[in-house]
Amino acid sequence: MAVNQLIDGEWVTDAYESTNDDGEFDRQETSFRDWIEPDPDAEFPAEAGRYHLYVSLACPWAHRTLVTRALRGLEDVISVDIVDPYRAEDGWQFTPEREGATPDMVNGFDYLREAYVAADPEVTGRVTVPVLWDTEQDTIVNNESAEIMRMLDTAFGEFANDATLYPDGHRDEIDETIDAVYEPINNGVYRAGFAGTQDAYENAVAELFDALDHWEDVLADQRYLCGDVLTEADICLFTTLIRFDDVYHTHFKCNVRKIAEYPNLWNYLKELYQLPGVAATVNMDHITEHYYETHTDLNPKRIVAVGPNHDFGAEHDRERLAGGPPQSVTARAADD
Repeated sequence: MAVNQLIDGEWVTDAYESTNDDGEFDRQETSFRDWIEPDPDAEFPAEAGRYHLYVSLACPWAHRTLVTRALRGLEDVISVDIVDPYRAEDGWQFTPEREGATPDMVNGFDYLREAYVAADPEVTGRVTVPVLWDTEQDTIVNNESAEIMRMLDTAFGEFANDATLYPDGHRDEIDETIDAVYEPINNGVYRAGFAGTQDAYENAVAELFDALDHWEDVLADQRYLCGDVLTEADICLFTTLIRFDDVYHTHFKCNVRKIAEYPNLWNYLKELYQLPGVAATVNMDHITEHYYETHTDLNPKRIVAVGPNHDFGAEHDRERLAGGPPQSVTARAADD
């Protein structure tokens, strides 16, 4: 699949192929990696109202940051703009006339790539979401989803609730679990969907379902990926699972099983969806439109699949296991 990107600050279409010589999907590294710190003397200090997120509701990587923002109660601290779900030749675009999308309320840009060039006029790389923008320095702080999650969770303690997703005593396990989930599952669905050869596809699918089978077994006896504590690792898995049956199963040919066919993963997914604030971050219309209409090399007629229409709000069975969401998260339900 040919990918569009910025090269030395100029937008170039069909700039490079996303698969290597073996037909394997090759994800490009993100380019902005600065850090917000809870230190008033830092280059990027944690401050309420200073930072802004650019996201797509369709993108699982951007979705991670929205879930973290919601669970930590940072909606009034970090503002958000939402791009159009359809990514055309010019990249992510702001189209406020579209339901669920917004204008760029910070800079007034028409395209997200303008933010990248404003931050670095000579930037080379893909224009991806999420983007964490500093409204005081008028620049991008970071566009790596895992790092933005971590910053939202750890740097804004003064403004957040006490529902940390990276608690002391679990941090090594959380980091190891995020790494364990990333390659076979989070990135694995893309490795399957964009594979350029049968071998690359079958290898990706085998690793994907081996990993799903593993976590199905783990979740039989514990409530979350890292025991009885809700963590960042769960958020990382959630944003892939919520898209799986509607998109990845069909569009990316990950059709060995549906998540709904895994009793533990399915009930776990429903519990996470039902956490206060999380359902509001899920827009299945944006998700399905983006994948089925944007990837014309996989779906040239742009026909959007209509199923399976799962009820993520249906009853789940996870209360049978020890643990549960932090009290400050469950207390929010009374306010929603």
